[in-house]
Amino acid sequence: MDQPQDVLGLFAQAWADRDAGALADLFVEDAEFVNVVGLWWHNRADIRTAHAYGFDVIFGESRLSFVQERSRMIGHSAAVVHGKWMITGQVTASGEAAGTRYGIFTFVLERGEGGWKVVAAHNTDVINGAESIAVIDGSSVPSDYR
Repeated sequence: MDQPQDVLGLFAQAWADRDAGALADLFVEDAEFVNVVGLWWHNRADIRTAHAYGFDVIFGESRLSFVQERSRMIGHSAAVVHGKWMITGQVTASGEAAGTRYGIFTFVLERGEGGWKVVAAHNTDVINGAESIAVIDGSSVPSDYR
């Protein structure tokens, strides 16, 4: 990556190609990745494996696009990039078509000899009409307190 914000386009392209290897190659070897339900992977190999599974089972016909982005340099060799994403074409656990989802990725990148690489990523779903999550009868429920 020549610029930190390139991560968004490259991530989306790897997703479109269903290429878990290309997606994982955006990350340093010992990268951290937290997904939307709190699964936490601690290296590039696990990030690759998790996304290969996702492409095979959940996201095989999906389209991910970034609809908003912001980036901020932290000195000369680190940056934070946020990207609001939209996914269509996901399937449910029973194989039915799922609705459109939105979320926000946070990528933390460092500049190395070969360009920019992701050292950490955190992915969060956007749930319209909710301000927080409450655990009710053992289940997480989006909640609005207004």
